[in-house]
Amino acid sequence: MTTFKSIIFNLNKRNNKQLLVHIVIWLVFLTISLFNIYLGNGNIPYGIIIVLGSNLLLFYINYSYLVPKFLLQKNQKLYFTTAAVLIVVFALFQIMGTPSKPPMVSEYFEGPPPPRMPFMFFVPVLINLSFVVIGTSIKIYAEWNRNEINKKEIENQKSKTELHFLKHQLSPHFLFNSLNSIYSLSTKKSPNTPEAIITLSELMRYMLYQTDSELVTLKEELEYIQNYLKLQRLRIANNENVVLNINGPVATQKITPLLLISFIENAFKYGTDLRGNTEIKIRIKVQQDKLEFTCVNFIGHRRDSSESSGIGLINTKERLKLLYPGKHFLKVEEEQNRFVVNLTLELDP
Repeated sequence: MTTFKSIIFNLNKRNNKQLLVHIVIWLVFLTISLFNIYLGNGNIPYGIIIVLGSNLLLFYINYSYLVPKFLLQKNQKLYFTTAAVLIVVFALFQIMGTPSKPPMVSEYFEGPPPPRMPFMFFVPVLINLSFVVIGTSIKIYAEWNRNEINKKEIENQKSKTELHFLKHQLSPHFLFNSLNSIYSLSTKKSPNTPEAIITLSELMRYMLYQTDSELVTLKEELEYIQNYLKLQRLRIANNENVVLNINGPVATQKITPLLLISFIENAFKYGTDLRGNTEIKIRIKVQQDKLEFTCVNFIGHRRDSSESSGIGLINTKERLKLLYPGKHFLKVEEEQNRFVVNLTLELDP
């Protein structure tokens, strides 16, 4: 409903702007035309007003009714027939409504007015035709432009809906894995359990209150990653090979929240072997508005083929496509029994 209302509001806004443009253009056109006629004749003949008024009427009959009703509905035959008839009818009306001898002619010729020649009929026909052609061209372009704008708005709303779905699909997945970690500590009666719960609360606070924004500061996102690693280190017995290196100035850069965590989460999920040894190397390098992220983990056991396997990675790839089109490079590969993720990202300043 909100999407529909926003589209209607944008349409009304564009229609009002279009109406204003039409009024301004016609005022300029009529002012210049009537002013030139006044300079030439010293007055404005009523016949000129009839001609210009009928031209204006013909323009909007074609623009507002004939083109959208017939031409844009693929009924070209009826459109061209109706337009031709109106052009001729309006030309006859203009001829009958104007004096047989224009005022400019009477200044130079004496006696009875010269008879009208047959070709004089074609002058108003050609003028009316030009107004119809101009109106048709403008209307077709306006419809094409409107369709393109609507298409972009619909695609934008679709992208936002997809991002909302992906984001809220990711959060329960993360929570499920974190609770599993704390459960593992509690079953071992580990003294680190209270600290793990506090760390998880910090993570959840960030996810609940910060990630509703389209962008967060890079500093906040990196602190979130550090807390996540802290939670995982509490769970893992042999964590000396879990390494996080962050290099470079972290200032006012912005990043989409929860964008990197899926790669890290995936590394912890599959980076432990059967003896409980974990090897994960994470490097984040920041260069002004560019971020280089590398995550390498030992493949302790193969990913299963269940439907939920790798859901975080799939979501992150989709989010990158939607949010950073042409602004990221992602390479995921396996080499020498290692799972390697390399991501280069252009940050928002």
